[in-house]
Amino acid sequence: MAEQSRERVGVYLDFDNIVISRYNQLHGKNQFAKDKARNHVSSNPRADAEVTARIHQAMIDVGAVLDYASSFGSVVVSRAYADWSAAVNARYQRQLTDRAVDLTQLFPTVSSLKNGADIRLAIDVVEDVLRLTDLTHVVIVAGDSDYVPLAQRCRRLGRYVIGIGVSGSTSSTLAAACDEFADYDSLPGVTSAATLISMSTPSAPTPPAPPPAPPIPPAKEVPAKKTDAAASVAPLPLVSAAVPALTTDATPTPTARKAATPLLLRAMELLAKNDQEWQHASALELQMKRMDPSFQERALGFTQFSDFLKSRSSVVEVEQKSPASPVLLRLRG
Repeated sequence: MAEQSRERVGVYLDFDNIVISRYNQLHGKNQFAKDKARNHVSSNPRADAEVTARIHQAMIDVGAVLDYASSFGSVVVSRAYADWSAAVNARYQRQLTDRAVDLTQLFPTVSSLKNGADIRLAIDVVEDVLRLTDLTHVVIVAGDSDYVPLAQRCRRLGRYVIGIGVSGSTSSTLAAACDEFADYDSLPGVTSAATLISMSTPSAPTPPAPPPAPPIPPAKEVPAKKTDAAASVAPLPLVSAAVPALTTDATPTPTARKAATPLLLRAMELLAKNDQEWQHASALELQMKRMDPSFQERALGFTQFSDFLKSRSSVVEVEQKSPASPVLLRLRG
C-alpha cells in the first residue's frame, strides 16, 4: 500500500480567466468577445459552425491541471470560479464533476460581465490557509496580476505557491510572485497551442481530378448451354463466413485495464520534473492513486504493484538490484 503524503494541496481555478485566455491564445486577441463565444450554443441550428469548432479546439483539460497539482501532494481542496450559467462554461460539467471539483457560481453584476472571481477566490484561499493549518501548497490557476498580493500573502504564511497560466495572457509579476509557475501548454497531456494552430491551418487546395474516361460498352453475353451433368448436381448449401474470434484471455478485460497505461505514462511524466532518470515505484504508485483514487492493481489481476509494472515492460523499464532494494523504473526510449 502506498504511504500517505504529508503534503496537502489546494487548487483554485479562475475558470473564466483560463477559458478566455486559451481561446484568445489559439484564435487571436479579443477573439472570444468578437465571436460572442460565452453564450454560444452548438445545438442551435443557426449557430455559427466555425465558432463551435473554435470553442471545441480551445477546451481546457481540467484533468491535466489537477494531475499536475497532485504531483505536489494530495489535493484536498479544488474549487472553480465562474458563471456556470454561461454556455461556454457549462460544457465542462462532466470534466469537473468527474474530478470532484467544487463549482462556485458567480453571476455577472455589470454589463462588462466581470464576475469578481478574483475577490471571491482570494477570500476563500486566505480563509482556507488560516483554517487548514496542514495545507502546504496553494495552486492558483489564472494569469491576472490581481492575484499577486494573494500569492505574496500565502508565501508569507509559509505556503508553497504554484501558478498555472496560459502563455501570452499571464502577468510576469504574477509568475514572479509564485514559488513556481507552469505554462498550461507545458503540462503533461496537453496539446500545445502551436500544434493545435498548425493542425487547424488549411492545407493547399488539391488539384481537380481529371474527368473520368467514357465507359466501355459491355460485351454481349452468350448463354451457356446446360448439360445433363450440370443439371443433375444439387446446389450446395450456403455456409456462414463468420468465424468466432479467438481470445487470448479467458477473463474479460476490464475497462480499468485500458486506462491503466495512459495513467502510468502521465504519472511518470509528472515525476520526471525531479530531473532523476530512475524513479521509485512507491512514488509512482502514490502519484497514480492521487490522480485516480480508484486505481487498484488487484482489480487488474496483479497481486503486487511491481507485477503491474512488469506487465507494462513495453513502456517502462524496471530495475531491482536485490529483493531488499527498492524497485526503480524509467520510461523506455
